[in-house]
Amino acid sequence: MKNYALVFPGQGSQSVGMGKEIYESFSSARSVFEEADDALSFHLTRLIFEGPESELTLTKNSQPAIMTMSIAALRVLTNEMNADLNPVCAAGHSLGEYTALVASEVLSFRDAVRLVRSRGEFMQEAVPEGKGSMAAVLGLDSEGVKNFCEAIAPNGEISPANFNSPGQVVISGLTEYIDKAIEHAKDFGARKVVKLNVSAPFHSQYMKPAAEKLKLEFAKISWNEAKYDIIANVSARPVKAVKEILDSLYRQTFSPVLWEGSIAYMNDELKVNQYYELGAGEVLSGLIKRCRKGTPVMSGGTPKALEAIRESLEVKE
Repeated sequence: MKNYALVFPGQGSQSVGMGKEIYESFSSARSVFEEADDALSFHLTRLIFEGPESELTLTKNSQPAIMTMSIAALRVLTNEMNADLNPVCAAGHSLGEYTALVASEVLSFRDAVRLVRSRGEFMQEAVPEGKGSMAAVLGLDSEGVKNFCEAIAPNGEISPANFNSPGQVVISGLTEYIDKAIEHAKDFGARKVVKLNVSAPFHSQYMKPAAEKLKLEFAKISWNEAKYDIIANVSARPVKAVKEILDSLYRQTFSPVLWEGSIAYMNDELKVNQYYELGAGEVLSGLIKRCRKGTPVMSGGTPKALEAIRESLEVKE
């Protein structure tokens, strides 16, 4: 039996021109892009299709853009390809968790796209530009990265932010300590540490002011119980009730993303044996394959790829 999960990408998956093919091919995709423009009172669609890339990469723009692309792909599958989606669960990487909540009807797309636009602004405002950054540590396991961070920054100036896959953990914090980590990587057994092209230290203690502002925004929105379980980044465990969803989202802002643990839980406890990544790029597909070799993953960001997913869903086993 096919037990499948829907997964949704996070920041970094954006690219100029993403979604243009499905926008031009399907009315339901056009409706999603138009709804985003209307909700934000901003020509997000034009920025996504035409750039410039420097503007699209800004956190306040990339977050709603990536969500819009993912929900457009989802709506094409369900509304125009008539796919009967009945996943075991859904998950998203950081921002993608909010997209998963839209997919499971916890909140409306209109509310969500506004919320993640604000989330991007709050995260950027939390730390002055240049003061915080992130880096990927390659070749160390989770415990090794924790020990590395504690040795470089005993007061928590840097900490693990994303446990993405075996041998790939992202750290986050103050830029001067990230630079120190890069300099001393090999002393602690890491193959290398690569600085990421982001403008703030996401999923670190420095995001707590952003989390407090987000909590105020949560109170302005109507939330529903999830139609199916969402595997929360902060715990790698399912959440369904509104109270636990809100608590998870609040803590997710300044806590590590447990992606490797989430995949392990979905595979081992929920017996997920197929993943569908909906939206831009194939970042999560790559991480899932590294977490569990041989696990079938399909990504859908073009009409052809979405059609392949629809056909896969229809295969009776």
